[in-house]
Amino acid sequence: MCYSAQIQAGYRRYVKMFGAQMDIREFARLFWERAEGSKAKIPKAMEAPFLDPQNDDERQIREFINRFNIEQAATLEQDLFKQRTRLADAERALQTKVTKAATESRRIATDKIDSSLRRLDDLRRTTLKDRDARIFPGHYAPVLVVENGQYVVKPMRYQCRIAGKPANYDVRFPGTYNARRDNLEGFWKPLFGYSHGLMIVSRFYENVSQARMEGRTLAEGEKDENVVLEFKPDSGEDMLVACLWSRWTAKDQPDLLSFAAITDEPPAEVAAAGHDRCIVPIKPENVEAWLNPDASNLAALQAILDDRDRPYYEHRLAA
Repeated sequence: MCYSAQIQAGYRRYVKMFGAQMDIREFARLFWERAEGSKAKIPKAMEAPFLDPQNDDERQIREFINRFNIEQAATLEQDLFKQRTRLADAERALQTKVTKAATESRRIATDKIDSSLRRLDDLRRTTLKDRDARIFPGHYAPVLVVENGQYVVKPMRYQCRIAGKPANYDVRFPGTYNARRDNLEGFWKPLFGYSHGLMIVSRFYENVSQARMEGRTLAEGEKDENVVLEFKPDSGEDMLVACLWSRWTAKDQPDLLSFAAITDEPPAEVAAAGHDRCIVPIKPENVEAWLNPDASNLAALQAILDDRDRPYYEHRLAA
């Protein structure tokens, strides 16, 4: 399972690489809905291109981003005041008598103050960090598709809700951010051969068993630990990851664009590191065919997945 990935979050990279158009309507709708109170999780690096707007549409999106940030900052400032008051009360109580309740209140207030200050710093800084382009299930990312014969970049949620499914599928099937290759003609049949996309990824992250990573069995009574590994092509080049996507609609609900990354059996070095799945990078020469699928010839699409890029994945413990 590709539970997290470092992506190219700015739409302009897709424009430069593929001559793609940006679906400005969908980007504007996403940022507007978030400013209106939706829970959309948008990486900071995905906002960055709109902070230097090139036209009126981008200026409008910047206004939506600014409105959201102002409201978030106000909420964080209110919580800071509340927690600083709580901290002061706890410290006064501890000067009189050390109690478990006051000690715990001081700890909680201190942790929440630190968290709020970090979040405020993230809102206000303009210099991007690597983590600003990292997505997790439920986060949004730009995805390249073909629409009316044209490459188009659309913002989509990284957890696919197939059109026609109930909204509770997100909870019932939380792993639908990955589309297993051995189930493309089963669970994913409504999309495979119909709605294909690509996401540009520089590296991906996986949860693995520490014992399995170390190639050993657990000692009697020993508890296994989970570790997060970062996998990156030794070439340093970005990967064009094969995806499936869907537009979900329902009465009195906003449309949802969402996608899943296709995963397959891992190469030897990923398996040796302790993980049993791997994303599928498409070769550049197969992009056009992948994004213009023929549902009557699924064998040709499977052949594209077989004829994938096969970089050597170096790994290390994630920071």
